[in-house]
Amino acid sequence: MELDQSAIDNRKLAMIFPGQGSQSPGMGKELFEKFPVARQVFEEADDALDFSISRLCFEGPAEELQLTENTQPAILTVSVAAFRAMREAGISAPAFVAGHSLGEYSALVAAGALKLSEAVLTVRARGRYMQEAVPVGTGAMAAIIGGELSEIQRVCEEAGRGQVCSVANINSPNQLVIAGNTEAVDRAVDLLKGIAKRVIKLNVSAPFHCALMKPAQDRLALDLDELVFNKPAMPVITNVDARATTEPDQLQDAIVRQVSAPVRWVESMQLLMQHGVETFVEAGPGKVLSGLMRQISREVKTLNVEDAASLEATQTALAAGNL
Repeated sequence: MELDQSAIDNRKLAMIFPGQGSQSPGMGKELFEKFPVARQVFEEADDALDFSISRLCFEGPAEELQLTENTQPAILTVSVAAFRAMREAGISAPAFVAGHSLGEYSALVAAGALKLSEAVLTVRARGRYMQEAVPVGTGAMAAIIGGELSEIQRVCEEAGRGQVCSVANINSPNQLVIAGNTEAVDRAVDLLKGIAKRVIKLNVSAPFHCALMKPAQDRLALDLDELVFNKPAMPVITNVDARATTEPDQLQDAIVRQVSAPVRWVESMQLLMQHGVETFVEAGPGKVLSGLMRQISREVKTLNVEDAASLEATQTALAAGNL
């Protein structure tokens, strides 16, 4: 399908990339089969990793795909494949890119700040470092539905008692995630039951985006120092600061600090809207970020691309100017 570029104002377009939790066996298979540029992405990732991440994406098994050190390069590969398939199909380059946690690496690759081959190796190591930072069972995370951020932060401080308990993800006005030592998170869960609408302990392998991840952050920083960060083709919104930058040093510093700091997703999306973005395209498996976006604002258009059908639907919406 040919796109009428006059119908697209890319100053109002941002592409966003999902993080861990969006994986499922079968993801990316259709992109690989139908889009040569996507096939090239999977082949490059397989070569860099020296094993078939593509087969793991397409066939599973789910248990292996859910291992953090596999999940991270798998989601990155599918997300970059979706992005490049969109570009090959004629969809304009976005004005901004952003990614949720791991998704920030997908955004950096999409913007040309990092090479795909280096990024997949880095996030595989990142996943391993995060898993090894805290012994299994020592840390926990919980999703909080409803409740004020300031009140949840107060409860986390009260529940800490010398242990770590803090806000890890600010996903939407209605959804936050806390992380820390298991006992402290359990205390916070009990305290929050009278404050939040729902509190759900998450089935995760480590307590991401909290101070317990500092050992992983220090190890990752050494790896990132070995990489070349290029000036991106468009601004990247950093999780840790919720601000736009094209400075390579700032981008590197942001993804180091991101490991043990909260994901400021609501502020990041609000910043994009302040910059005039009216259409958000989620590139990669699932629709988690699209769902969060609807909680953040009903005033913007949200699309997604994870396979041929969703790519065609996104093309149609953009070409028609139904933004």
